[in-house]
Amino acid sequence: MEDEPDQESLEQNPCARTVEEELNKPFNLETSLSKFSCIDLDKELEFKNDLIDDKEFDIPQVDTPPTLESILNETDDEDESFVLEDPTLLNIDTIDSHSYDTSSVASSDSGDRANLKRKKKLPDSFSLHGSVMRHSLLKGISAQIVSAADKVDAGLPTAIAVSSLIAVGTSHGLALIFDQNQALRLCLGSTSVGGQYGAISALSINNDCSRLLCGFAKGQITMWDLASGKLLRSITDAHPPGTAILHIKFTDDPTLAICNDSGGSVFELTFKRVMGVRTCESRCLFSGSKGEVCCIEPLHSKPELKDHPITQFSLLAMASLTKILVIGLKPSLKVWMTFPYGRMDPSSVPLLAWHFVAVNNCVNPMLAFCRGDMVHFLLVKRDESGAIHVTKQKHLHLYYDLINFTWINSRTVVLLDSVEKLHVIDRQTQEELETMEISEVQLVYNSSHFKSLATGGNVSQALALVGEKACYQSISSYGGQIFYLGTKSVYVMMLRSWRERMDHLLKQDCLTEALALAWSFHEGKAKAVVGLSGDVSKRKAVVADRMVEILFHYADRALKKCPDQGKIQVMEQHFQDTVPVIVDYCLLLQRKDLLFSQMYDKLSENSVAKGVFLECLEPYILSDKLMGITPQVMKDLIVHFQDKKLLENVEALIVHMDITSLDIQQVVLMCWENRLYDAMIYVYNRGMNEFISPMEKLFKVIAPPLNAGKTLTDEQVVMGNKLLVYISCCLAGRAYPLGDIPEDLVPLVKNQVFEFLIRLHSVEASSEEEVYPYVRTLLHFDTREFLNVLALTFEDFKNDKQAVEYQQRIVDILLKVMVENSDFTPSQVGCLFTFLARQLAKPDNTLFVNRTLFDQVLEFLCSPDDDSRHSERQQVLLELLQAGGIVQFEESRLIRMAEKAEFYQICEFMYEREHQYDKIIDCYLHDPLREEEVFNYIHNILSIPGHSAEEKQSVWQKAMDHMEELVSLKPCKAAELVATHFSEQIEVVIGQLQNQLLLFKFLRSLLDPREGVHVNQELLQIQPHITEQFIELLCQFSPDQVIETLQVLECYRLEETIQITQKYQLHEVTAYLLEKKGDVHGAFLLLLERLQSRLQEMTQQGENTKEDILLKGVEDTMVETIALCQRNSQNLNQQQREALWFPLLEAMMTPQKLSSSAVPPHPHCEAALKSLTMQVLNSMAAFIALPSILQRILQDPIYGKGKLGEIQGLILGMLDTFNYEQTLLETTASLLNQDLHWSLRNLRASGSRGLNPKQDYCSICLQQYKRRQETADEIIVFSCGHLYHSFCLQSKECTLEVEGQTRWACYKCSSSNKAGKLSENPSENKKGQITSSQVKMSPSYHQSKGDPPARKANSEPVLDPQQMQAFDQLCRLYRGSSRLALLTELSQNRGGDSCRPFAGPHIGPAFNSIFQKENFQLQLAPPPVTED
Repeated sequence: MEDEPDQESLEQNPCARTVEEELNKPFNLETSLSKFSCIDLDKELEFKNDLIDDKEFDIPQVDTPPTLESILNETDDEDESFVLEDPTLLNIDTIDSHSYDTSSVASSDSGDRANLKRKKKLPDSFSLHGSVMRHSLLKGISAQIVSAADKVDAGLPTAIAVSSLIAVGTSHGLALIFDQNQALRLCLGSTSVGGQYGAISALSINNDCSRLLCGFAKGQITMWDLASGKLLRSITDAHPPGTAILHIKFTDDPTLAICNDSGGSVFELTFKRVMGVRTCESRCLFSGSKGEVCCIEPLHSKPELKDHPITQFSLLAMASLTKILVIGLKPSLKVWMTFPYGRMDPSSVPLLAWHFVAVNNCVNPMLAFCRGDMVHFLLVKRDESGAIHVTKQKHLHLYYDLINFTWINSRTVVLLDSVEKLHVIDRQTQEELETMEISEVQLVYNSSHFKSLATGGNVSQALALVGEKACYQSISSYGGQIFYLGTKSVYVMMLRSWRERMDHLLKQDCLTEALALAWSFHEGKAKAVVGLSGDVSKRKAVVADRMVEILFHYADRALKKCPDQGKIQVMEQHFQDTVPVIVDYCLLLQRKDLLFSQMYDKLSENSVAKGVFLECLEPYILSDKLMGITPQVMKDLIVHFQDKKLLENVEALIVHMDITSLDIQQVVLMCWENRLYDAMIYVYNRGMNEFISPMEKLFKVIAPPLNAGKTLTDEQVVMGNKLLVYISCCLAGRAYPLGDIPEDLVPLVKNQVFEFLIRLHSVEASSEEEVYPYVRTLLHFDTREFLNVLALTFEDFKNDKQAVEYQQRIVDILLKVMVENSDFTPSQVGCLFTFLARQLAKPDNTLFVNRTLFDQVLEFLCSPDDDSRHSERQQVLLELLQAGGIVQFEESRLIRMAEKAEFYQICEFMYEREHQYDKIIDCYLHDPLREEEVFNYIHNILSIPGHSAEEKQSVWQKAMDHMEELVSLKPCKAAELVATHFSEQIEVVIGQLQNQLLLFKFLRSLLDPREGVHVNQELLQIQPHITEQFIELLCQFSPDQVIETLQVLECYRLEETIQITQKYQLHEVTAYLLEKKGDVHGAFLLLLERLQSRLQEMTQQGENTKEDILLKGVEDTMVETIALCQRNSQNLNQQQREALWFPLLEAMMTPQKLSSSAVPPHPHCEAALKSLTMQVLNSMAAFIALPSILQRILQDPIYGKGKLGEIQGLILGMLDTFNYEQTLLETTASLLNQDLHWSLRNLRASGSRGLNPKQDYCSICLQQYKRRQETADEIIVFSCGHLYHSFCLQSKECTLEVEGQTRWACYKCSSSNKAGKLSENPSENKKGQITSSQVKMSPSYHQSKGDPPARKANSEPVLDPQQMQAFDQLCRLYRGSSRLALLTELSQNRGGDSCRPFAGPHIGPAFNSIFQKENFQLQLAPPPVTED
């Protein structure tokens, strides 16, 4: 029979045919039903590895599962989130597992829009999987449904049920029965009965397709014999009247069915036949008064699974508006699982679906339940004891709301969202395989039955809301097919076979996608696969043959669609998009024969395609994935890259190729012409086992310029480096540039290379050629690297006779070439002798070198006649000595020559060998490059253990002898050294330093901690006269820094220091010292005298350019004087303060009194003086009473006369200050009052607020508080929400006696905080005493036992726990110190002495100021408003 033509929704691909074209194709239902009637479980088990879910969580078995009665008695509150009745019954994973997004986008009213934002955009499912589903219109059934509506007034279709027959119910009570050929077999019922019973709202066909159950909108149920068309039963009393039948389902037992009505109740119907009379018994399984069930699904097992142990329980899944239940109907009614939804969209539709799946090599039923955008999978298993275990699989989180869920097989599910878009999902990977619009179906919805319109609409609003999107009876699945009932049609959908999926893509001209899909079939990674063998080898063979066919078609299409005209770049781009696909899949299929024969011949017809093909091979060759290429293709490949000038690419390709595929003569010629030396060496080595010829060719390139003394070009340097690496590889047994030389050739290659290197003359040598040209060339090119190559080779040599001879021969040639020629630099000669010294120092050395040669090298390196390359010579000789060459020299002669040549590092090396550490100090001091390292060296010798006392003493003495030189080198380092190792000799060191400036720098580094020198002053114990000597030097060399330095110095005498500062007339420094001594008045007079002299100097100068400088001097002196007065006024009485401030004010006002003199001051100067005078007045106002200041001004003979015009500005300024302070005081008082009112209001509100417990049972004994019978027991409620019986708290020792009162602490909070003892401030609580069913709140603490009834109040009020709680809440709300606390602390500081502002007396050692806290912040914002 012919396969059905391919269909695909237009939405999936722009090149897809229209839906109408698909629907016009014929459909044979019988073929489809027989093709997909059952699932081969053996095939499922072959994929068991794919089905194992690593993220499953086993649910522990419950000892006593809840009974159905207990669940029915529960009250469902849709406004509250639900928890499991037994938390151990189901382990719920709330983590969103790997959700998979697709290219489809739901309409704006579908799904959770927040989820859409967090989904990751993935490639279009069509390009990954092709068209997975095909859908067809059942024309025969659709036509007869329309015809029945017209001819017999059957009405519109309302429900569908599918088995080997198809039953369609109508709105006028008729049931139309169709066979597999879409022929109408039966028309059950009549319109008259339909008028009485209403529309058919539900249908169900039993397993053997012999009985049909019809449920009606007005609640009646009928049973029909499908063989004869007879009415067997008409049931009218199976459930409460006035409710519609929403669902009716046969179980596997033909005598047992389940129905669900619009009242939310579920009933079990048992069919019996007694004495020829058919009866029906009804039993209520779930009452709608306890929660309305809107979906039921019994577990149906296939015939091949009829002996499965789970079938004996006759499981039934029910979905109410709040929870899922799984119950067993046999052998007795039992609840096996209950699962709450949690918070859900009330309009979303609950869905249930069973299916048997293979997991862990076992077949068990899996229940999918979903509501909204979440799908959960539960695996149900029966253990050996007969109990049922439920295992939670990873859930599926979608971005759209579901209205239908259907299993199409154990690995693939089909979902329908609220905008009628179909989604095909792979269950294991949760990948969306295809989306499809089915709006053209015009799906039938069951809303009227859920609203029970036929019986008056007496249903709850919640059930009616769910019914808006209910389509339970419009979709039916059977045998891997899904049937959709429309208002005028019936559609069927099924999975395409793997060939159909590929053919569909080919018809859409999507060849690349078809190849990708075929490769996923080949590798076993495709999803929803139908029709492929489970045997891996057979599957790969079948798919590979199909892929080869597609590749030929693909190649023909690529050549056919190539642009015939236009730019060559357009053609290249076309083939770059297509040819790599052919190459990739041929190599993936391991069909090189196909690639290099038929495909290459086909593509060679177009030169552009041929070039692109050859370029595609490059990455595979370079990654060694393509070793063998036919000689013809390799030849074309090289020619192509040559023509495109990609010679470097050619070289990289050749060294990765099998040599048998190369034309050696062609390749060698090409490599030499284009300087592809790596490829040339590879061909010579691998193709001809020839290793010497490439060396000769490379030597011919680099030798001439080196012999002529010319500088090599960059290309020649690269070639020289290649030559060295090539020689190194040959001598080490490695192939160049990759791999290894065959083991049998390694000794031969080594001998050939050595023989080549030590040749006396080259081939075709001229008469002028010097001996040993190859060694000479390599030494001139890079001496060090060539000798390194030889050293590595000598390491690998075995001590046989031939190897020893080769080594000695090479060494003799090296000496002859380098020592007898003067054209080598000292560095090159040194490298040779360093190499020789290392070889001679080996324990198994067999080389012989004349010692006289080393003496000659020493003379050459230490030659005093040539001062050039001094550092290079010294470094070379040092390397030679460190490599073991010291044994070749006489040490005394070596030291003499090194000293003569000023090789101080050599001298250090020799002195260290002889432990003459003191002489090394001279080496450092004489070496300008390393002289500063002498300090670390001396410190290490004197500090690090391992040196004898005599050695340390010699170094110590040497350092003392050179101390002046060390100080002049770096004073700070010298000071650190002296403080560490010469602390007792400081005066001796000072005596050695005759230069005063040098002595000043040394003492500053030693005594001033700001210099950064790490000196421990406590251990140093500097004498005062040394510090005073430093201060005197400081007065000479840096007088501006004297005060700053005195502030950090400690060891000096005040009297002597004052004399020093007076000697150098540093008045500010003298005043500082007098103040420190305690002579405040003397310091003030000194500064006052300095201020008066500067004022006098400024007033006498008149107008000149120095006015600004003089004014700056006056201001600085005045600021210092004011600071002196402010620092000391706090410790003086009123008379002593006036003795300081009034002379200062007088001094500032005196120049203004002389304004009428012959030399009036400059206006700018006069304004500045007034400003400075105001500054003095403002400063003294904090310490001198305002009346005293005014009285002193008015008593002045100058200001006491006249109209006070001269001091008007001063008085007005003082009044402004008074107004400012008065305003500040009023504002502060207002803020304090507001704070106090706000605090008291919130304290009162918090204290009178009730507590809301989190639960109605004691958190310790877990019994409800109202069930305890002890009348003396009290209920303790804490602010954290926990509730306890007082007896329970006492048993846990959660009481605390505080000041004779019993305080309670929350048991849970205390234990969670892991407190070792009860907190002094426990959680605040309220308690009540239970009387009958009411709770009476009592005070927040007990009266202790044994206390007298009346108790004296404490002298200080104590906050009770409620008030403490309110106060803590207040503090947390404000998040910082209150303004009241800030001002209180300021007032406490002022309260000590009214005349001593900011005195700040310490309350005690534990006093902690608010202002000293790290997190203190001044918040200039009004207090927050608390919620009532």
